[in-house]
Amino acid sequence: MPDVPRADAAPPLSAADRERLLAGTHDDPHAHLGPHALPDGTVRFRALRPRAVSVGVLVRDGAQELRTELLDEGGGFFAGTVPEAAVPPPPGVPAYELLVRYGDGSGGDGVRVVDPYGFPSALGELDLRLFAEGRHETLWRALGARTMTQRGVSGTRFTVWAPNARGVRVTGDFNRWDGTAYPMRALGTSGVWELFVPGVGDGARYTFEVVREDDSRVLRADPMARAAETPDTGASVVHTSGYRWRDGDWLDRRAAGNPLAAPLSVYEIHLPSWRPGATYRELAAELPAYVRDMGFTHVELMPWDEHPCGSARARRRTGLFTPPARLGDPDDFRHLVDTLHRAGVGVLLGWAPGHFPDDERGLAHFDGPALYERPAPDQPSQPGQHSQQGQHGPERPEFDYGRPAVRNYLVAAAVHWCEEFHVDGLRVDDVATMLRTEGSCEPGARTADSRAGQGNRDAVALLQQMNATLHRRCPGVITAAVDSASWDGVTRATDHEGESGFGGLGFDFKWNTDWTHDTLGYLRLAPAERARCDGLLTRAMARGYAESFLLPVPHHEAAHGTVRTNGRTSATAEGGPSSRLADLRAVLGFMWAHPGKQLLAMGQEFAQETAWSEELGPDWRLLEPSTPGSDGHRGVRDLVRDLNSRYVRTPSLWQLDADPAGFRWVEDGGSRPADADARGVFALLRFDASGAPLLAVSNFSPVTVRSYRLGVPRTGFGTGTGTGWREVLNTDDARYGGSGTGNPGVLVPSEHPAHGLPVSVTPVLPARATLWLRPD
Repeated sequence: MPDVPRADAAPPLSAADRERLLAGTHDDPHAHLGPHALPDGTVRFRALRPRAVSVGVLVRDGAQELRTELLDEGGGFFAGTVPEAAVPPPPGVPAYELLVRYGDGSGGDGVRVVDPYGFPSALGELDLRLFAEGRHETLWRALGARTMTQRGVSGTRFTVWAPNARGVRVTGDFNRWDGTAYPMRALGTSGVWELFVPGVGDGARYTFEVVREDDSRVLRADPMARAAETPDTGASVVHTSGYRWRDGDWLDRRAAGNPLAAPLSVYEIHLPSWRPGATYRELAAELPAYVRDMGFTHVELMPWDEHPCGSARARRRTGLFTPPARLGDPDDFRHLVDTLHRAGVGVLLGWAPGHFPDDERGLAHFDGPALYERPAPDQPSQPGQHSQQGQHGPERPEFDYGRPAVRNYLVAAAVHWCEEFHVDGLRVDDVATMLRTEGSCEPGARTADSRAGQGNRDAVALLQQMNATLHRRCPGVITAAVDSASWDGVTRATDHEGESGFGGLGFDFKWNTDWTHDTLGYLRLAPAERARCDGLLTRAMARGYAESFLLPVPHHEAAHGTVRTNGRTSATAEGGPSSRLADLRAVLGFMWAHPGKQLLAMGQEFAQETAWSEELGPDWRLLEPSTPGSDGHRGVRDLVRDLNSRYVRTPSLWQLDADPAGFRWVEDGGSRPADADARGVFALLRFDASGAPLLAVSNFSPVTVRSYRLGVPRTGFGTGTGTGWREVLNTDDARYGGSGTGNPGVLVPSEHPAHGLPVSVTPVLPARATLWLRPD
C-alpha cells in the first residue's frame, strides 16, 4: 500500500465522554464524533468503528481526492486533525467519506462510508415544539424512520421518543445489529433522539437499543414504524410508499356526503381468515367483487395494527402505524383499499386506543419507567392497571391519555390511517373502559355513567381531539364508538353541553349494544316465552335518538357462540334447522328496517353454524350444493344480498335515521289483540325526507297470522284511501328457503282506522318472518 499522509493528533477525549460513547449513554455523540473546526485553524475528525483496524478520511478537492489516515486512539476510536485549508468550503462542514478497513479482511483496501456524524439535525424546532405540546397532527413525518436526502446524500433519519433513556442507539441489518458505532443524539429537552444514517434505504430492518436508568439494555421496535417484519421478529422495516392512488373520485364523493343521511351497511371482516393464506393483493382480486355483489356499502377490518402474533384478539401490539406484514407490505394494503374504493366500497378499521400493547418489544416500559402507560398513583414510575377487563383477560396497563406526547401519538395514529391509507373511518373499541371513573383502581370503582358526573377527563379529551382532528383533516370520514355504557353525548359535537359536563365526544355513530343484546336475547327464548318479553325488541327506541346508532351483530357474538347463526340464535328455540333459519331471516329483516345503520360479521351473511374461528375463517363449504342443508344457507345469503339492495334504494330506511320524524311504531305490543297467536308481531313505519313510507312487519311467533290489521298512513293523490301497498320483501319467500307464504298483488287499504292511523291493511303474516311493504 502506498504511503498515506497521517493526520496530526487530535485533542483527546475525556475519560467520561469516552466511556459514555462506548456504553451508548452519551446524549450528544455529534459533539465528539464527525468533523469539527478548531480554533487553531484545523479540522478535527473522530470516528467510532469498533471492528476496524484503520480509518482514513477522503476529501474531494475538485478532481482530486485527498486521503488522510486517522490515528488509532484505541477502543474503536480513530481521530486526527488536518489543516482547514485542506478541506473544501464551507469551512468546518466538509464533504468527505471514511475509508474503513476491517481486521477480517472484508472490504479489501477499505470500505467507503459516509459518516453519520457529518450531518446536522434533520428535525426542525417546529416539529419538536408541536410534539411537546401534543399538537403534531402528522407526527409520523417527524418520528420513526424516514428516507431523505441530506446535503446530496440519500439515507434514513431515525428518530424516537425516549425521554427517560440514558442513551439510544440504532441497530439494524446495515450494521450487523451492532449499534456501538451508531449512538443517537438527544434533541434538547424534547426527549427525542435522532440519527441520520447515510446509505440506508427502504427495506432495511432496524430496532432501537435503549439504555435505561438502571443500565439495563432493551431492544425496542419503532413505535412509529411504517412497516414491520413478519410476526415474532420484533424488527421494524424502513418503508417509503411509492403507491399511486386512483380513488380520487371516491374521496371527492365521500367529502361531499353526509354519513348520517346516507346508507351504511357494514361487513365486518378479519382479513387473515376470510381467505386463510391470501395476501392483500390476492384479496384485492376477490373481496371487492364479493362485497359489491352482496350489496354492503363498507367493510370493517379488525383488528388492524401490527402485533407479533396472528390472533385477532391479540392486544400485544408493537406499533399503531403498521398494517400486518404477514399479508404483504403497506403498499399492498394500499392497493386493497384502492381497489375496494374503485368498486364503490368504503373501508373502516377497528382501532383500540383502550388496549395497551404490552408486548416486551413494544411500548411497555419503553425506556424504563412508565412512559406510554398511565403511572400508578402510588408509584409514578410504575404503570397503573385496569381493574375491570371483562373478556380481555387479566389486569393490564392503560395509555396515559393525560400526557400530551402520548395523546399526540394516538391522535396521529388515527389521522395516519385516514391520510396515508385513505381509510374511510375508525371503529373505536372499548370506549366505556377508556371513560371509566378517575382515581381509584379498586374493583367496582370504575364506571362510565356520565350522568353521575364521573369520567376519565383525559380519555374524554383524547377522544374529542381525535374526532375533531379527523373530521377537520379528512372530510367525510366516519368514526363509531363501541360504548356499552350510558355515557351522554357520544355522538354529540365536542362543544355540546350534556349531562356529563364534559361536552360531546364527537363520534358519528355509537354501537347500539343494548339493541344487540336485547334482540339476540329475545331470539334465544322459546316462542312461548317471547310473548312475555316483547319489550326486548322495543325498548331500544326509548332512547333511539339520544345518539346516532349503528346496530351491530359483530364477530364476538359469533366467536363466543352467542349467535351461532344457522339459526342457532337460541339453545332453546323450538323446531328444527328450518325454524331456526327462519328466525334468523326474520331478525335480519327486522334489523335492516330498524332505525340505525347495520353491521354484520363475516359468516353471518350465510348463517354459519359454528362459532367463528380465526384459524379457519368462514365455513364456505356450507354454500356448496354437495353439503346437506346448503339450500338454507344460500337462501340466507340471497336474503342479505336483497336486503342490502333494497335498503340502498330505499331512502326511507336511512335518510332520517337520526331524526324522529323518520320513524313510528305501528305495533309494539301495546295494542295487540288478545289472540295469543298474534303475539310476537311488531310493525314499524319508516319515512324519507319527502314523507314516503315503508312498513316493516315482523311475526316472531311460530304460527302464520292471517288478516292482521295494521294502521297505515293515507298515501297517494286524489281521494279515497290512497294507493295500495305491495310486498317488496318477504323473508319467508321460497327463494330464501321459506314456505312461500305471503301477499301477492296489492293490499288495498280500508277506511278502518287502526293504531292511530287513518286507514289500515290486513296482510297475511307468515310465521317467523318479516315483510316490507311500500305504497304501490
